[in-house]
Amino acid sequence: MLIVALVAVVATALLGLSHVYLWRRLVRDTSPDPRLRKVGTVLVVALGLLVPATLVGVPTGIAEPLAWPGYLWIGLLFYLLLFLVLLEVPRLVLLRWRAPSDGAEPAEDPGRRLLIARGVALVAGVAATGTVAHGVRTALGPPVLDRQQLLLPRLPRSMDGTRLVVVSDIHLGPLLGEGHVARIVDRINDLDADVVAIVGDLVDGSVAERGPGAAPLAGIRSRHGTFFVTGNHDYYSGHEEWIERLDELGVRTLRNERTELRIRGGALDLAGVNDLTGRDYDDGPDFEKTFADRDPDRPVVLMAHQPVQARSAARYGVDLQVSGHTHGGQMAPFGRLARLEQPVVSGLGDVDGVPVYVTNGAGFWGPPVRVGAPPQVTLLQLRSP
Repeated sequence: MLIVALVAVVATALLGLSHVYLWRRLVRDTSPDPRLRKVGTVLVVALGLLVPATLVGVPTGIAEPLAWPGYLWIGLLFYLLLFLVLLEVPRLVLLRWRAPSDGAEPAEDPGRRLLIARGVALVAGVAATGTVAHGVRTALGPPVLDRQQLLLPRLPRSMDGTRLVVVSDIHLGPLLGEGHVARIVDRINDLDADVVAIVGDLVDGSVAERGPGAAPLAGIRSRHGTFFVTGNHDYYSGHEEWIERLDELGVRTLRNERTELRIRGGALDLAGVNDLTGRDYDDGPDFEKTFADRDPDRPVVLMAHQPVQARSAARYGVDLQVSGHTHGGQMAPFGRLARLEQPVVSGLGDVDGVPVYVTNGAGFWGPPVRVGAPPQVTLLQLRSP
């Protein structure tokens, strides 16, 4: 509890300081008129209060109407701060620069200071608004298709070309409903899948709240089944009820287990481990159980929500791990921060000798904004030597 309280205090302080900085650059520096400054101050305070109201109220269902304005403001706030900070150096240079004179020290020019402040505010405002508008359009648009061909040295020749469709981080929730899920299912069904792997973070909300929105998942077409593993948000949303709901929709959850897939006369093990967050719910990953008594000559593809789980999987001879969780960074430059936690953020990488493919995810969390990391559905064509 002490750590939670400390984190809350630090987060609140940072939130307050960010809005104070925003007020200084966008209100105080640009508004000599006391009336306009008062209006701007009230607006900044209101927006500052909107952030905690959204982050606390929306996930609990208390303040769901705040979802769109609240999360949009969080996205815009981030990019306003980013561009204002980037403009600090040119702002200071312009303030200190003086035209050549007769040698006398020039007096401070309030009009020039005001002009620079308004120019900085205008550039930051236009850049941030344009970035967020592009990000919203990308986030709410159809997922792009990422095609990859991956060599699995132990894959039987008869299974060459096996089509594995990977999707993650759908985030069915207050901003993404049934239409979003249906659009993803349509994209999957265009790909003639042998197997579909949904690697976690399906929902933000309980079955009672979001269950109807998941109905399109029953329409997924796949020759050898659709499979799911838990992500951290699925635990926050009531994982046991969601696993039951997915079973009703024809989606099988792999809970620290594997299943044998026979495709065109060959065999492949598809394994799934629970997310690391499951440890807090007595449902954590168990690699020993997942791979017990496995035929070492048979190739195995592992579904695990977080890429970092490949470090535990490496000792079990995994041929390929498919993961999500990172959203590809979702909003640049967060991808660089994600690398501090996860060994692979987007695309194909190697973790302790295990090939790991990480999808950007098909939805989003928090701000409905994607910059530099479009939503994805992935087709992996598995190749034999």
